[in-house]
Amino acid sequence: MVLMGYLAFLDPPKESTGRALKALLEHGVTTKILTGDNDKVTATVCQEVGMSVAHLLLGEEIVKMSDQELAAQVEQTQVFAKLTPDQKARIVAALRAKGHTVAYMGDGINDAEAMKAADIGISVDNAVDVAKESADIILLQKDLMILERGIVEGRKTYANMIKYIKMTASSNFGNIFSVLIAAALLPFLPMKSIHLLLLNLIYDCCCTAIPWDNVDADYLKIPREWDASSIGSFMIWMGPTSSVFDLTTYLFMYFIFCPLFVSHGILYTDLPAHFSGAVLATMQLKYVGMFQAGWFVESMWSQTMVIHMIRTPKIPFIQSRASAELILLSTIGIALATLIPFTAVGRAIGFVALPGSYFWYLIPCVICYMLLATSIKKAYIRHFGELL
Repeated sequence: MVLMGYLAFLDPPKESTGRALKALLEHGVTTKILTGDNDKVTATVCQEVGMSVAHLLLGEEIVKMSDQELAAQVEQTQVFAKLTPDQKARIVAALRAKGHTVAYMGDGINDAEAMKAADIGISVDNAVDVAKESADIILLQKDLMILERGIVEGRKTYANMIKYIKMTASSNFGNIFSVLIAAALLPFLPMKSIHLLLLNLIYDCCCTAIPWDNVDADYLKIPREWDASSIGSFMIWMGPTSSVFDLTTYLFMYFIFCPLFVSHGILYTDLPAHFSGAVLATMQLKYVGMFQAGWFVESMWSQTMVIHMIRTPKIPFIQSRASAELILLSTIGIALATLIPFTAVGRAIGFVALPGSYFWYLIPCVICYMLLATSIKKAYIRHFGELL
């Protein structure tokens, strides 16, 4: 025998593997290795990327296990070696049966079955065709840190989505509750239909910036589960909070402000005793128009400011600040709603321009509302464990 030389194959891990594993772990994602290679090669590669192999399970051991026995092992085992495609799929199914959300990343024919069994299949652009066809996501960059960025963006998307749903549901619930109170107590409607539609239009325009809002870093550290029941409880807790200050505004506008600036100290129900004919009709229109303008402006201020109260469990503007886009649109929305009663558009829909002294009431009212909303938010977190 004559030795001519050695032929070696080198397939080193990607340079970003170690950083990606660490970043994923920091965000509550556990990484497990499922491979068809032998245990010695697998242990060496794991050591190179900084992953400890405390417990390694081989395919020949798995084939002897029932599904129940395998389910007990998958929690404590990080590395599985010498696996068949069917065994990879069994491990994925066992993890899902234990309540985990599983993403499987692979690039070979042997990974296709496991990818289909996982919640999310991930492959790369130079993988075999069957692997790419089985995948839900195909990575186009040769950098595993893209996995961490994808997880963070997904959690930001979920956080901002649930923000909008909860704050809109609670805000609308509060508005409807306030309208019901007004219908029972007032001799006229606190707002016309056109006013409510305009209010919601401006508010929704402000909310279009929520997809670009900042999300607290500690919220992104752990995965979240969709829970529709939390929307109902949040709506019931936070919705009536605004109604407290709506009722305060009703009392202020009806008994103090409108009589002072419209009817020479006379309440709406007493106007027929002092005026008649066209004078009475004009006086009633001004009384109702100023009342509706006052509640319209107060509703917009409170609805918009509560966005900043609800978007974070922390103290808004101090411990957690909204994105520049959301702050800008919130400011524009408040300014626009405040100016409408002073314009021809406002007059056309029945508003009466508000005297400047109205804002001496509005600003303390909104500040008190923000303080109460923050207190209710803290109580909600103590009771349910989380805000969003």
